[in-house]
Amino acid sequence: PHAMQNLLLPNAAAAAPWCAQPRRRPSRLSVRASASSPSAPRRETDPRKRVVITGMGLVSVFGNDVDAYYSRLLAGESGVGAIDRFDASGFPTRFAAQIRGFSSEGYVDGKLDRRLDDCHRYALVASKKALESACLVAGSSAMEKVDKERAGVIAGSGMGGITAFSDGVENLVTKGYRKISPFCIPHAITNTSSAMIAMDAAVGFRGPNYSISTACATSNHCFHSAADQIRLGRADVMVAGGTEAAIIPIGLGGFVACRALSQRNDDPGTASRPWDKDRDGFVMGEGAGLLVMESLEHAMRRDAPILAEYLGGAVNSDAYHMTNPRPDGCGVSVCIRQSLEDAGVTPEEVNYINAHATTTPGGDLAEVNALKQVFKDPSRIKLNATKSMIGHSLGAAGGLEAIATIKAITTGWVHPTINQFNPESAVDQFDTVRSVKQQHEVHVGE
Repeated sequence: PHAMQNLLLPNAAAAAPWCAQPRRRPSRLSVRASASSPSAPRRETDPRKRVVITGMGLVSVFGNDVDAYYSRLLAGESGVGAIDRFDASGFPTRFAAQIRGFSSEGYVDGKLDRRLDDCHRYALVASKKALESACLVAGSSAMEKVDKERAGVIAGSGMGGITAFSDGVENLVTKGYRKISPFCIPHAITNTSSAMIAMDAAVGFRGPNYSISTACATSNHCFHSAADQIRLGRADVMVAGGTEAAIIPIGLGGFVACRALSQRNDDPGTASRPWDKDRDGFVMGEGAGLLVMESLEHAMRRDAPILAEYLGGAVNSDAYHMTNPRPDGCGVSVCIRQSLEDAGVTPEEVNYINAHATTTPGGDLAEVNALKQVFKDPSRIKLNATKSMIGHSLGAAGGLEAIATIKAITTGWVHPTINQFNPESAVDQFDTVRSVKQQHEVHVGE
């Protein structure tokens, strides 16, 4: 597995989120550390290299509106239920955090919508919503002023257009190759989302454009790479994140074969149990989470709504196992330390962590072990798990969780971790925001 860490900082003078309201230019962003902590490493000051978040968009089991999504997270609702998209009665796992009633009306052309895999439909809707929230609506004067050659997209997926590929295989086997759709390959490959966003949602973003596919690290890798494009002076604005739509027979069956999924069919709403002694695997989810990232200079020049600042991140691999992290968490802890160094942040400044916490027997404890190696006083940190409510959306997980993290920053509320009935003693030192939301001023979140 790959480890991926990104750090976000509140904007000390964040603008109102609505494009019609006046903007205040951000003052110097700062964080607070405990009196005993060492002075922070040097943090980037060049506004051309500082990266800020100006827009968010999503498609989720809780709908396609960011505020509604976070409200339901704060309420501690579970989005997990029985699968009804296909007949799952023959599978040992028959539930997921499946999106129901999704509509792309008003966001995707009808003809294109009928052809696209859900993976790419989710990405298009989420990206357009992210651009809308960043006041970069197609056809607007603000969008027209963007230098399209310095605007790009990095959107990834763990599985890609798996329905398009599965349908192609079925047609090949049952009807012959002549019945394979000409869109099978274009709509199956992972980079189609980035391409479609650049062509359709962003109306011609001609800057850096590629996809990254690193399983559940996908979205965070995309954020990290997008930030690097800005920091290196290659782009002014980037749309970045992840998308996934793998709740189909082959997707479910594949994870069943890996023995990775919970089988709590009698009570699916409590199946996703981060750090609980009785956890028995993860719950499949789906959706998309996209951010608009800009250089601070570019955002200020167009009076963009600034939600938070991306301080830094890191990428590594623990080179240990195909699916399991090292039990001692050393690969993850190294990645965290490198991300802190890149961000110019001390461990003492971090007071909120949106955990990966897939609810697998080994993964949850390995992550906690890694956190303890870096953060010597865990009692100061709010640690919560979005997957307890929306399941594990694979390549989209980091995108949906980044949005939850930014909402924690902007609202001052952190959502609960539900289904902690019998917590592991390993998390006793952390406040895992058990069952009920908490007010919390986030200084630096990851």
